[in-house]
Amino acid sequence: MKFPLVPDYYFPDVSAIDLSRLRARGVKLLLADLDNTLVPYGVAEPNDQVRAWKAALEGAGITLFILSNSRRPGRAQRFAQALGVPYEGHAGKPKPGGFRRALARMGVTAAEAAIVGDQIFTDTWGGNNAGVLTLLVHPIRFGTIFRFLRFVLETPFRAGARRGETL
Repeated sequence: MKFPLVPDYYFPDVSAIDLSRLRARGVKLLLADLDNTLVPYGVAEPNDQVRAWKAALEGAGITLFILSNSRRPGRAQRFAQALGVPYEGHAGKPKPGGFRRALARMGVTAAEAAIVGDQIFTDTWGGNNAGVLTLLVHPIRFGTIFRFLRFVLETPFRAGARRGETL
């Protein structure tokens, strides 16, 4: 059995994920963390790169779903609506409830889903607890010393992940 804090794969950023390989693994739904995974903290609207990546996901037959722990009122909702994707805000990661609600809402099983995020202690742990494929990305920006220190603490777990190119 896999240790719950070790992601399945580690990528430099979301654009490095081979979507055709992801789809070949049976993934139909990609749950995505918002802050520091898709855009830096505080960026209110999807940028051109995120919009292009969402279009590439659709082309591969994968639905994007924002699964965010953001406590800022309406943050996940506004971002997801601007991108035209479903979302769950205040998801409560790493608890599996937000994952289960997203899967049920989208009509997929855990085996047909993956999570991509920048944090081991929320995205990876929660995804592993929910039984979905876990994809970790390097944070877009650290921003604070606390985020950097968390990143350092996560290093041993990142080291246990397979490199993204092996997906």
